[in-house]
Amino acid sequence: MKERIVRAVAGTMVLTSIILAYTINIQWLWLGVFVGLNLVQSAFTRFCPLELILKAVGVKD
Repeated sequence: MKERIVRAVAGTMVLTSIILAYTINIQWLWLGVFVGLNLVQSAFTRFCPLELILKAVGVKD
């Protein structure tokens, strides 16, 4: 369950970044870059801050 939530949040953040970059300011693309880098590092380190947050609020695996 947590993995699906993490993927949904990451995808939403990337899409939000693109929409904001198109409509407000190109600098919003840095949000998408941050999300992408976090996904890459979590693939190697198995550390994801959102998973810790979800665990703290009681979301089950």
